[in-house]
Amino acid sequence: MTRLYIDADACPVKAEAERVATRLRLPMILVCNGGLRPSANPFVQTVIVEEGPDKADQWIAAQCGAGDVVVTADIPLADRCIKAGAQVVQPNGEVLTQANIGARLATRDLMSDIRAANPFHQGSGAGFSKADRARFLQSLDRLLTGARRVPRA
Repeated sequence: MTRLYIDADACPVKAEAERVATRLRLPMILVCNGGLRPSANPFVQTVIVEEGPDKADQWIAAQCGAGDVVVTADIPLADRCIKAGAQVVQPNGEVLTQANIGARLATRDLMSDIRAANPFHQGSGAGFSKADRARFLQSLDRLLTGARRVPRA
């Protein structure tokens, strides 16, 4: 059965994802280091991992596979999930695939180097918009609907 994993600590679209998962009657797993109130929704499970860097990422990457969908803004986690056979969507609705994840990793590394060389460099600062939320809902619905047809290993 298709599962929806949410890298939940800083995810701005948890409520939207829950609505889609509930409509499609699919299990949704919120993974975090704590601080989230568990949902009363029977389709939503909250997994609290131990404190530490990347513990939630490690848990998600170890659990996801073919037929699953992962919501994350974390590019290295997205890469691991794609390699595990899952589909990945960012909170802004961008779908990450085998075809575009390499470029995204390279850009992430380049920006990290730029920030290290110039601590006064400011990022793009683009905020999260209603259009991003709408794109996310469309992408998530499309991915989950398609993922339900993928046989699990």
